Amino acid sequence: MDKRLKQLNNLRSFESAARHQSYSKAAEELFVTQAAVSQQMRQLETSLGSRLFARNGRQMQLTQSGEKLYMATQQAFNSLIKGFNSIQTEEVAGTLTITSTQAFTSLWLMPRLYRFSIKHPEVKIKVVASNCIEDLRQGQIDLAIRFKTTEIANDEEMTYEFVAEDHVYPACSVQLAQEYDFKEPKDVLNCWLVSLENQGSIDWPAWFAKAGVKNYQNHNKWTEVSTGDMALSAVLSGHGFTLASQALFSQYISTGQLVIPFDIKHPISFKRYFVYDANSAKKARLDIFIAWLKEETLLEKKIVS
Repeated sequence: MDKRLKQLNNLRSFESAARHQSYSKAAEELFVTQAAVSQQMRQLETSLGSRLFARNGRQMQLTQSGEKLYMATQQAFNSLIKGFNSIQTEEVAGTLTITSTQAFTSLWLMPRLYRFSIKHPEVKIKVVASNCIEDLRQGQIDLAIRFKTTEIANDEEMTYEFVAEDHVYPACSVQLAQEYDFKEPKDVLNCWLVSLENQGSIDWPAWFAKAGVKNYQNHNKWTEVSTGDMALSAVLSGHGFTLASQALFSQYISTGQLVIPFDIKHPISFKRYFVYDANSAKKARLDIFIAWLKEETLLEKKIVS
């Protein structure tokens, strides 16, 4: 046996350090000290007779030899993971941990989740609602449902599967629409407008520009909230308009609680992605849950259209 294979433990640390370009982040991932990672890298470089990293500020950048070894270790570890998964006879029964935004989990996922539980009572779903980007590997999360305004390419570790495009419209309660009898987009300025604290590029000024509404800068009836579910809660009670995506308001359109008085989309839309590890040992039950999510997404589209 090639004695260099005795470096397998050091290669695991190398792969992590190379992926993060940081000894400290590798140490966090592997639950060891930074000094231990540094020592392992010195041992590996001595064994191979080649320098693998060069420091550039706080980053540890790969040398040409390091790049070659990094590609080889990733291929090797991926092959091992596929081999492990192929010999494990995984039962569908078990637990899946899902994460998404506070608004999406409370307004979209939770009202529908009972239908999945009826079809697959053997699968237990744990939901982690967070407006932060959860680390799927460190957080032991099996699937993330994320929303971006730009397209995302798959990376070396995770699959980003595009699912749907969620257009954004100004929504209000049926009672408010009946009371004001809105005729033109500028009529929304007669009401309170609910906006998000961190609204990003999907904001009211961009919609006003698209709808041709002028002099909105003088509007003084504003309510600011931190999450989309809070915004829709306010609007459902009759508190003006909010900009909401189809994913959040579709169920309230079908129940006759909300209306979209103006069929004018916000110029920027959300792109919905499923993010997961294609080599997950839970792939069988993950496939079942993703298939169910896609079924529900199709039902949602029919309601909206």
